[in-house]
Amino acid sequence: MKRVVALLAAATCTAALAACGGGAEPGAPKRATLVLDFQPNAVHAGIYAAVREGYYQDAGVDLQVREPSASTDAPKLLIAGRAQFAILDIHDLGLARERHLKLVGVMPIVQRPLAAVIAADRAEVRRPSDLAGATVGVTGLPSDDAVLDSVLQAGGLDPAGVRRVTIGFQAVSSLAAGKVDAATAFWNAEGVTLQRQGIPIREFRVDDYGAPRYPELVLATGGRLLSQQPSLVRRVVGATARGYALAVSDPSRALDDLLAADPALDRDEEAAELRALEGANAFEPVARFNRAALAAWARWDVRHGILERRPDVRSAFPIQASSSVSAAR
Repeated sequence: MKRVVALLAAATCTAALAACGGGAEPGAPKRATLVLDFQPNAVHAGIYAAVREGYYQDAGVDLQVREPSASTDAPKLLIAGRAQFAILDIHDLGLARERHLKLVGVMPIVQRPLAAVIAADRAEVRRPSDLAGATVGVTGLPSDDAVLDSVLQAGGLDPAGVRRVTIGFQAVSSLAAGKVDAATAFWNAEGVTLQRQGIPIREFRVDDYGAPRYPELVLATGGRLLSQQPSLVRRVVGATARGYALAVSDPSRALDDLLAADPALDRDEEAAELRALEGANAFEPVARFNRAALAAWARWDVRHGILERRPDVRSAFPIQASSSVSAAR
């Protein structure tokens, strides 16, 4: 109970600080658009909770949440000013900045990597080294190869000791059909689906095998918006923080809010995914960046070839954007 009270108090203070730092203008709420990284799912429960519970309205923001039409949409929309906020994979944020796109992360959505290497036979595969000679599926994204390399190296196997095949985003069907022995995938999504299908998987989460505990998904915005409308950024961060505090303290209510936004979602599937996230404390601490973890992420991305050079963490995740959240703790 003390933990729940602390979470809600922190989120309330965050929202209050955001309002004091630049509250809503008199009259109509400020309109803004947030683009998701993928179709709505349990990882977005805090956002939809904040929408349905009226937290954005309380902050003076009329927030429209949109699904992306392609994985490359969000950075382009932010730069063009057609969206004010987006959920980005942290590696994509790093790559965008490497291309000189002025994007910044202003709040962590999850506090640990969601990527893993998932094997379809937990009896045969007990450790990464058991994958020697196995066929492993990857999507084709550079971050997938980095995850696989990190898990294999930390597990005592040369990454060249497996056969890699590109399967796109078909990890579930490929593993279920026995087309691959293992695949890179998200433990909170594909991992949950495979378990619910009764497939005896073995998960090797990348932050247990060589990677730091970095925030996989972040709320991002454009550097220009941050400099020109800092109060809007603070208000959106504050309201989103309240949503994720609710997701931690009352998951069933946050799940109801998510399903109300998209009734086509499978309740049992989303509930299982949310339990997996909560069980891994993936949302905590709510809304607070860990600078040491970000620095470790930057080194890891360069070491594994995702990025060519180490990003400036302080400019990529500016202190002024998250100071209201930090101060609320």
